[in-house]
Amino acid sequence: MNFLQLFQIVLFFVVIAFPSQGKEITSYDFQKSQSISNLQCISCHQQAQHDWEKSDHSQSMAIADKTTVLADFNNKKIEHYGQKAHFFIKNSQYKVTISYDGSVTTYPIKYTFGYFPLQQYLVETEKGKLQVLPFAWDSQSKEHGGQRWYHNYSHEEIRPEDRLHWRQPLQNWNGMCADCHSDGLIRNYNAEKNSFNSQFDNINVGCMSCHGDMEIHKKQQSKNKLMPRDIITPRLGQWLRSIGDNTAQWDGEARDNSFMDKCFSCHALRAPLTDGFKASKAFLDQFTPQLPSSPNYYADGQIKEEVYVYGSFLQSKMYGAGVNCLDCHDKHTMKIKIKGNGLCLQCHSGEEYNVKKHHQHEENSQGAQCVNCHMPENRYMGVDDRRDHSFKIPRPDLSEQFNTPNACTKCHDDKNNEWAEANLAKWHGKPQALLLSKQYLMKLNSGISLTPEQHLSIVADEKLDVISRASALEMLSFTTQTLPAEKLIPYLTHSEPLLRLSAARVGLLLLPNDREIHLGALLSDELRAVRVAAARNLVSIELSKIHQPMFIQAFEELTDANEINSWRGEGVANQAMLALEVNDVLGAEAALKQAIKIEPYFDIGYINLADLYRAQQRTPLVISVLRQGIMKNPLSGALSYSYGLHFVRQQKLGKSLKYFKKSLSLSPDNSQYAYTYVLAIDGTGDSNKALTELKRLIHKYNDKTQLKELGLYLSQKVNLRTEYEWFMKL
Repeated sequence: MNFLQLFQIVLFFVVIAFPSQGKEITSYDFQKSQSISNLQCISCHQQAQHDWEKSDHSQSMAIADKTTVLADFNNKKIEHYGQKAHFFIKNSQYKVTISYDGSVTTYPIKYTFGYFPLQQYLVETEKGKLQVLPFAWDSQSKEHGGQRWYHNYSHEEIRPEDRLHWRQPLQNWNGMCADCHSDGLIRNYNAEKNSFNSQFDNINVGCMSCHGDMEIHKKQQSKNKLMPRDIITPRLGQWLRSIGDNTAQWDGEARDNSFMDKCFSCHALRAPLTDGFKASKAFLDQFTPQLPSSPNYYADGQIKEEVYVYGSFLQSKMYGAGVNCLDCHDKHTMKIKIKGNGLCLQCHSGEEYNVKKHHQHEENSQGAQCVNCHMPENRYMGVDDRRDHSFKIPRPDLSEQFNTPNACTKCHDDKNNEWAEANLAKWHGKPQALLLSKQYLMKLNSGISLTPEQHLSIVADEKLDVISRASALEMLSFTTQTLPAEKLIPYLTHSEPLLRLSAARVGLLLLPNDREIHLGALLSDELRAVRVAAARNLVSIELSKIHQPMFIQAFEELTDANEINSWRGEGVANQAMLALEVNDVLGAEAALKQAIKIEPYFDIGYINLADLYRAQQRTPLVISVLRQGIMKNPLSGALSYSYGLHFVRQQKLGKSLKYFKKSLSLSPDNSQYAYTYVLAIDGTGDSNKALTELKRLIHKYNDKTQLKELGLYLSQKVNLRTEYEWFMKL
C-alpha cells in the first residue's frame, strides 16, 4: 500500500432525521413550542399535525423534563465493565454521575433523544458540544424485555481510549446525529477551536424538513389563491392488477418519485457536503452516499451494519417498478398503512402469495408473514430491530457459498443452509440462476479477484439495479490500476446520477490528459456530489484555462465539505490528502497532527503522518509517531502492520515478525496481513516454517489467489512437490 492509497479515506458517517429562527443549542434557547413557521402550517393543516404527533419524527428530540423523560431516574445505578452511572433527580433536574477508572463527573441531562424502542440522553461536556451517554433506556414494555437501563455496547468493554467511547467524536451529537433529529440544523463547527456553535430551526422533525420553505404557499393562501399540489403527494394514478396478473402495475400519470430525496437525506448512510440540508434540494446535491459494499453490507447486498434504508431499497425490484415510501408508509405518522400481510397484498395477489402453498407455514403464524421472509430484521443499538428493504428472496444456496444470511436459518437457528436449501427446492423447485453479472458482483463483494472484463460486465448490465452497478463501478480500483477512457466515458456522461458519481470517483484510473478532458466536463454537473468527486481527482493536474474557472468553484465545494467534516479524524485526513496533492507538505503535516489531536484514537492519522515522515526520510519521527499510535491504539492491527513494514524497509525482518504476527491476530480477516507475515518468515530464511504457517492460514480467506501463488512459490523453493500439488488443488 503506497502513501496516496493510505490517504484514500472517504468520510462516511451516519446522521438520521428532521420545525425557524436560528437558535443556539442551549436549554435557554430551545423552545418546546413549535416554531412560528410550523404554527402557521398547523393553523390550516390540523389533521396533518394530529397525525404527525403519532410519528417518531415528533419525538426525535426534546428538552429533558418530566413530560419527555421515559427512564427511571429514581437513584438508579448501573455498571458495565467498570463504567458506572448513577441516574437521579435533584432540584427537579435530571442528572447523571458517571465514572470510570477513578474519573467521576456529574452532568445535568439536557435533552432526550428519540423515545422508542429506546431513549438516549444528551449531556453538554463542553460549551456547545453535546455527547450521547453510553447508557440508554429500553422503552419497550416489560413483557418485551424493556423498562431497563442498558449499555449501548452491551457485549464489550468500551474504554476511554476507544473511538466508540462516549466522550469521543463518534458519539458527538453535533456531528453525528443533530441534522436529522432537528429541523434546519447547522453544525457551525470551528476547526481552529475544535468547538461547535450549532443552531436549529426547530427542536424536532417537523413540517419544514419534508416540505421546505412554504412561504410562497402561505402568501397564496392569504390571497385566497388555489392551493398548489402538495410537494410529496403522489401523481394521479393507482396500482392495478389485471386479470391473471400476480403483481400490480402502475396505472396513471408517470410517477415522480424524486420527493424521496427528502427521505434519503436522513434515511441513508452518507457524508454531508453542506452544513445542514434543505428539502428543496436533491439528495446528491447535499450528500455523497455510501453505496452497498463490504463491510457495511453482505455480499448479496443485504444490510449488515447500521446503514438505514437508502442503500437497500434502491436495490429492490419494488423501487425499480416505481414503488415509493408513501405506498407503504403514511406521510405524516410514518407508520405502515396496513398491519400484517395486507400491506403487501395491496399489490401482490393473495391467491398466489398469501397461501400455504407459497409460504409453507401455518396461516397467521410468524412464518406466514411476508416481511419475515423478504424483509428480515437486524438489531441495532441493542434493542432496535430494523428491516432490510431490498426485499430479497431467501437463498440458502448463496448463504453457503458467500456466507450471507437468509431468513430461513435466521428463524430456524437450529437448522443449517443445506436443510433450508433442500426444503425450498422441494416446495418451489430449484432457485432461478443468478445473472452472471450478479455472481461477479457477489464475488467482488466477498473480496474475490475478478478480471477487468468481468468487473466491467457488472457495471454494463442494465438488468442489474443502478445502485449495485454504481457500487461495482466505484470499486474498479480493486481490479485495475488504469482504465482506457472509452471504458469510462459511457458512465461519465450517463443520465443516471449515481453512475456519473461513481465514474467521477474512479476517474483517477484515467491517464492525466483523459482525466482533464472527461472529468473536466463534470465540474459543471448539476449535482454537487458529482462536481466534488470530479474536482477531487483533478487536484494534481495542471488544468488548461478552459477548465480553471469551474474547477475553482468545485474545489471550493470540496474544501467546504472537508471543513464541515473536520470535527472528526477522517475529515481532517481528507484535508491532509488535498494539501499533499498540491505539494503543501507543511499543510498536510499540520492537518495530520490536528487529526491526531482531535481524535487520538484514530489510527489512520498516525499511519499517514508516519508515511509522510518516511517520504521525507525522517526516520526518527516515523518511529516516534508509530510508537505513539500503538500506545494510544493497542488494538489496531493497521498500526502494528505499519510498524512491521517500517522494520522491513530498515532491513530488520526479524523485528518485523512480531508486529506482523500481532497485526494478524488483531485483524484475522485481512489476507494482506497474512501474506506479508508469511513472506517475512520466508525472508528470515525459514521457508519451511513459512509454508507451514501459510497452510494453516489460507483457508480463512475467500480470495486465496495471492496466497495460493505464494504457496506455489514456496513449495518450489523448498522443492516439495506434494505441497505444490496441495496448493494447486485450492
